Amino acid sequence: MKKKYIILVLLLLVVCAPVVMAQNVRSILDSANQRYSEGRYQKAIELYQRVLAKGKEAPGVYYNLGNAYYKSNQLAPAILNYERARLRDPNNDNIEYNLELARQQITDRIEQIPDFFITRWIRQFINLLSSDQWARMSMFTFLAFLVLFSLYLYTRNIGIKKGAFWVSILAVFLSASSFVFSMQQKKDILNSEEAIVFEPKVVVRSSPAQSGTELFVIHEGTKVYVEDQVSGWYEIRLSDGSQGWLRQQSVEPV
Repeated sequence: MKKKYIILVLLLLVVCAPVVMAQNVRSILDSANQRYSEGRYQKAIELYQRVLAKGKEAPGVYYNLGNAYYKSNQLAPAILNYERARLRDPNNDNIEYNLELARQQITDRIEQIPDFFITRWIRQFINLLSSDQWARMSMFTFLAFLVLFSLYLYTRNIGIKKGAFWVSILAVFLSASSFVFSMQQKKDILNSEEAIVFEPKVVVRSSPAQSGTELFVIHEGTKVYVEDQVSGWYEIRLSDGSQGWLRQQSVEPV
């Protein structure tokens, strides 16, 4: 009998623990929003960071954290968190607007080389939905495929059989495509090559060493793309195509 009570208590803990944790995160998030509305931005920053530390990496949390940093005149961390929010919600106009607002206040003005138009169209199409939305579409269309293929196998009506077959082919194609798009967006988040400069002034060199030739200088808040990594140095590329090496500690990955 005692063992049954122990098992019951353990089951209750397993079931209730996620609920309690979610309520705790919600409470911290509400407190962070309250501190932000009161203008206590540094305290709001601490609370938003606690929410993220508990695994609640929602775009809204990164966006609010970016706003708190922006209000505190900390442009580099503001841009960093806006970029993280945009990775998770690429079609959010508010994130894009605030990110652009912050970018206008940094020192560097770097012209971007436009992507090949087909690459740009594919990226825009993938960004129509979030990773989770593509995943849900993949599951829904796969279930539709199973239903339609079952109908194809078991119906005796030739017209229905043909229709069910071709629509099931379309459904499985959509399911596979949605799955690939979902994984691509997830990969972009987990393996982002972007980073934000966090030092006031950074010298970019020709090689991963202090003795390397000085190529150019970039400043706090500038976004770079990490191409390679060697012994505490990053090989970076700017949006205008310029490349070089800088100390890893000079930037914070998105």
